[in-house]
Amino acid sequence: MRSRAASFMLLLAALGTTACSGMACGFGAEREQQAPQPGSAQTPAPGAAARPFKIAFLGDSLTAGLGLLSEEAYPALIGKKFAAEGYSNVEVVNAGVSGDTTAGALRRLNEALDADTRIVVVALGGNDALRGLTTAQTHDNLAQILAAAQNAGVRVLLAGMEAPPNLGEDYQQNFRAAFISLAREYRTNLVYMPFLLEGVAGDAALNQADGIHPNKDGARVIAENMYPKLRTMVDEIGGGG
Repeated sequence: MRSRAASFMLLLAALGTTACSGMACGFGAEREQQAPQPGSAQTPAPGAAARPFKIAFLGDSLTAGLGLLSEEAYPALIGKKFAAEGYSNVEVVNAGVSGDTTAGALRRLNEALDADTRIVVVALGGNDALRGLTTAQTHDNLAQILAAAQNAGVRVLLAGMEAPPNLGEDYQQNFRAAFISLAREYRTNLVYMPFLLEGVAGDAALNQADGIHPNKDGARVIAENMYPKLRTMVDEIGGGG
């Protein structure tokens, strides 16, 4: 079994060498209408069809599901969990792009948000060190993403990431501290998941042959860890049914 430290060293190398896929990198169209304010629920008029309650997953190859079928990636598995529990109005949007950094995700943020997006999952950071971003830049890019989402009335689940040990203990500590700081700064409408790969990183049985990207069982663990947090968020906003 690979150690967590070895897994992170390989993680950066693989995430950074995969080409952008899925959603194009760049700005998308502006949201066509104002999103509802955080914590508010939209009640359709009698006889009107309920509007979709979208959860967008903004991430890199770990979210995109590199090496997996689209239905095996953790966002799709979370969507299946909602459907199985009767949340017929919830839709998931996988906005993961392989090789993406926090800077790239910031540039394409509007593509992950439309008028029906009520929650955005932000799962980024693994590629930042490889691309030469400082921990301050990672923090500031994520801060802009969180602020933009919240200003649009969209709640956020922030998933943390760990830095590889080869960049030094100071970098590791500052990298982790950046996520903790963000969780505190934007705590009003944010739920924090300290580590996206908790229970998966370093476990050969839960990763693909590269030892980096989760296999379908690893994706299932991520979905199981994240789903209860998202379900609570959906219930609080009033997206059930």
